[in-house]
Amino acid sequence: MTKLTGIIIKITGGFYYVEVNDTVYECKARGVFRKRGFTPLVGDRVVIDVPQDGYCSINSICERKNSLVRPALANLDVLVIVSSVVEPNINTYIIDKMICAAVEKDIEPVVVFSKTDLQSCQDYIEIYKQSNIKAIEYSSVTMKGLEEIKSILNGKVSAFSGNTGVGKSTLLNALFPELSLETGEISDKLGRGRHTTRTVELFKCFGGYVADTPGFSTVDLDRYEIIKKDDLQYCFPEFSEYIGDCQFTSCAHVCEKGCAVIKAVVDGVIPKSRHDSYVRMYNEVKDLKDWQLPKK
Repeated sequence: MTKLTGIIIKITGGFYYVEVNDTVYECKARGVFRKRGFTPLVGDRVVIDVPQDGYCSINSICERKNSLVRPALANLDVLVIVSSVVEPNINTYIIDKMICAAVEKDIEPVVVFSKTDLQSCQDYIEIYKQSNIKAIEYSSVTMKGLEEIKSILNGKVSAFSGNTGVGKSTLLNALFPELSLETGEISDKLGRGRHTTRTVELFKCFGGYVADTPGFSTVDLDRYEIIKKDDLQYCFPEFSEYIGDCQFTSCAHVCEKGCAVIKAVVDGVIPKSRHDSYVRMYNEVKDLKDWQLPKK
């Protein structure tokens, strides 16, 4: 029996496909995981037992950096949030919800504005740079920004999110032509027709992995990655240096007197659109009880 350490790149039909040094092993999971209610996920680092004959098996799961419920994915380093500047227009609230979900999970958010050959997005680029969040202009016509995106993905486990029509498939095609993605759906070449169940899969590229996460959008985050009201302030990186300076320790940074965060917004240090998103998100969750939140 040989023990090897690798990464789960695909789960299908009860089998776990684990890549170890460019070799993929088809594995079963030990029953102990089911008994503990702990399910291996795509992206998990695992130790597998490789016998001389018979099935390989997952022996143990290494400690996770993070995990998402949907898509079911572990140990994500980078979340690329794709937003088009036109058709559909930029929606900063949707972008900010995705950023918060990433920050809360210790995932680096990167905002990519697509279709920038049709309209400038410089004002939005400045908003996110001012908020200490990477923001990139991308055009599928001129390929502006493509190399910068590649450099961010280098050596990382990354996923792409974006609502319908923002150009996510077009960007993925430019980055990973070998995946043969079709605009609006995954090609049959990958075994995922429009009406088949589509699961997460990791593909090796740029010294790391990119997750094929069909349909990953803000809808999933709304349902499965709700952030508690007291934790929300920490998901806005630009708030961090002001949180301890408010007049009241219980300050919610919504409309309170003596709020250092609000003063920074008034002074133009924190972008107003970011604070607007925070207030809207806070009001959505402020009355939720712990038992009403989805289990993670």
